[in-house]
Amino acid sequence: MTTEHETIAVVDFGSQYTQLIARRIRELGVYAVIISCEKGVEEVKKLQPIGIILSGGPSSVHDDGAPSIDPAIFKLGLPVLGICYGLQLMAHLLGGRVIPSKHREYGRRAVNVLPNSRPPFTGLSAETTTWMSHGDQIENLPDEFKVTAKSDSCPVAAMHREADRLYGVQFHPEVRHTTDGTPFLKSFLYDVCYARGGWTMELFEQEAIERIRAQVGDRHVIGGVSGGVDSSVMAALMGRAIGDNFTGIFVDNGLLRKNERLEVENALAGKLGVHLHTVDASDLFLSALKDIIDPELKRKRIGNTFIEVFQEEAKRFKDSRFLAQGTLYPDVIESVSFRGPSATIKTHHNVGGLPEKMNMALVEPLRELFKDEVRALGRELGLPDHLVNRHPFPGPGLAVRILGEVTRERLAILREADAIFLHELRNSGWYDKVSQALAVLLPVKSVGVMGDARTYENVIALRSVDTWDFMTADFSPLPMELLGTISTRIINEVEGVNRVVYDISSKPPATVEWE
Repeated sequence: MTTEHETIAVVDFGSQYTQLIARRIRELGVYAVIISCEKGVEEVKKLQPIGIILSGGPSSVHDDGAPSIDPAIFKLGLPVLGICYGLQLMAHLLGGRVIPSKHREYGRRAVNVLPNSRPPFTGLSAETTTWMSHGDQIENLPDEFKVTAKSDSCPVAAMHREADRLYGVQFHPEVRHTTDGTPFLKSFLYDVCYARGGWTMELFEQEAIERIRAQVGDRHVIGGVSGGVDSSVMAALMGRAIGDNFTGIFVDNGLLRKNERLEVENALAGKLGVHLHTVDASDLFLSALKDIIDPELKRKRIGNTFIEVFQEEAKRFKDSRFLAQGTLYPDVIESVSFRGPSATIKTHHNVGGLPEKMNMALVEPLRELFKDEVRALGRELGLPDHLVNRHPFPGPGLAVRILGEVTRERLAILREADAIFLHELRNSGWYDKVSQALAVLLPVKSVGVMGDARTYENVIALRSVDTWDFMTADFSPLPMELLGTISTRIINEVEGVNRVVYDISSKPPATVEWE
């Protein structure tokens, strides 16, 4: 994002919640950028931020090699908010004393805000529930700092030096478990940093279009379209920006859901006028998967076959020098995180390796957005809800939801069962309540009785999970009546299935997908 926008710099010290801080800030109408603490104060200054947030982290300030930053960050004249480790680091660098706590605090904790507190602490109730996760605490405050909140076992749950607009909290306002977390962050933005707000998807769309046009000019761009949310929104944005100078290459690998190809073509080409080139390569993919059972080998075969097909089809567009990808901000953050910088930013599963192989420059119009923001942009661009709100779907498609060998017959069985499951979830209003739902074809058969005859047929496992970040997940408590309806329909309507089971495993120890 250009620096003419209001920006909050979120300095990452390795917290599992760093991305969540940035998302919360953006939800409140201000753009947020995450940078590693290793980048230093100069990188922060380049952003020209209106405020700085120091994230939490798993370290102690006393650990060898503990992440830190130049204390000059506190002399930039900008508001600084330290969260958890950020609070402790602020105290440590400014002359306070941080010690191991006798009473470690993890999970929900009641915090008392002291009377006559000033913003942003006016965003907190006098007694509020917060989310704590720390083993150290502040024993002595830095000069001129005052305590603004405390808990029964944490004498400095929050502090500030108002004259310099330096603030710190021991709890995590960015997580939903902290009751007044959003009002607190909003007060920091608007009452302390004096933000005007106004960062919206409409504004992002306008500026993204300008950047795309500036980067590619009147030259042609191609991009892979899979039917997923990211590639669909990328294609819609590229089409809006440069019209027919963008061509989305849609490879039908034969591993798609029921009617998926038609739905994508109708939404992108039909409704939005995006130029799509569709190739049916299902025979080639199924041939590559013949006799393959190992899930990782399935993924490799599918990825390699896609690259072969995409490269061949791209030859039809010899003037193209750009490849558009649906890279998202979490992929970018992976390369700058303090916890372990990645040598290579993740690429979309379908186009990994293609820019190098094809000697093409990348266009990544979504690289500043989180997943929920991509969905919001999709709505802004006019994509239908069934595409924008689509649950995550694996790159290799139904191939990794078929345990065992992938054949045309087994794909047909799973495709129909999956369609019934999702149809009933949508009809009942449950689709948008759960985070991800899927059907799995198991590599076993079971005995059944249908029409007074003994059967020996396939088993379908249904899986639906509720999660906030997909790092952990619980199975969805779908009503038994709904599960009964789904099971009856699948057994009656899908030839070759005589048993349906529901997966009630959590993550961990299980994963969301079975392969």
